[in-house]
Amino acid sequence: MERNLNIAAIEDNVIWGDRKANLEQLQRNLDLVPEATDIVILPEMFSTGFITDKRQAMSLAERNTEETITRLQEIAGQRRMAIAASFIARTAGQVYNRALFVEPSGETTFYDKRHLFSMAGEADVYRPGKSTTPILRFRGWNVRLLVCYDLRFPVWCRNTAEESCDLMIFVANWPLARQSAWTTLLQARAIENLCYVCGANRSGTDPAGIDYSAGSSVVVDYKGNIVAGGKSGNGNVNIVSATLDIERLRNFRNKFPAWKDADNFFFNL
Repeated sequence: MERNLNIAAIEDNVIWGDRKANLEQLQRNLDLVPEATDIVILPEMFSTGFITDKRQAMSLAERNTEETITRLQEIAGQRRMAIAASFIARTAGQVYNRALFVEPSGETTFYDKRHLFSMAGEADVYRPGKSTTPILRFRGWNVRLLVCYDLRFPVWCRNTAEESCDLMIFVANWPLARQSAWTTLLQARAIENLCYVCGANRSGTDPAGIDYSAGSSVVVDYKGNIVAGGKSGNGNVNIVSATLDIERLRNFRNKFPAWKDADNFFFNL
């Protein structure tokens, strides 16, 4: 059954390398989220920070059955909401920047970030994902999960007639210095894919002195309009929430079916 969807992005200053503290911080921040929220969206590597030191990444990496996942499953079940984020994952001795979508039932969908940000050394530490981005069905909506730098590669995000999403989620650590590009690209992905887009960013400053602007998380509609964003409250904690209208989305797609004229692309994975 299709219905409107309530989403909320939580920004905060990620506590560097401290999983326990970040999970406790998340629990406090969830009390600020509007009631009846369907999906909470957290920044990239929300439980550790964007670690690009190989030894530290290996020490913090978890399997899909360890603390970060089990805690998110508990929270999702207790609060009857889904949670989207990414964390440092370990599989067969390799580390990945792994996005996840945890449903209230405990069911979890994973996606390993395909495009690693080589300019910050991410590609020297993590393995790139080898699968396309998943589209999952949640409360009547098709949801696609992506991570940060994926945003710059439109073919990777492309909707098609056979496989299209209604909501595209980007979890990110996108610095203030490139804030204009962040917002512009989120709007572009929404326009070209005729879908809602939510970009969830962190706030504060990391140990390297990189600044992340509180209030940079946004929700964009299928026409490229920013329907939620900006800074509210004090400090680094910021909640960006919106209600997404499925009927308006369907009506616009029917009136303006640009996907019918799109090119076919094939991935060489």
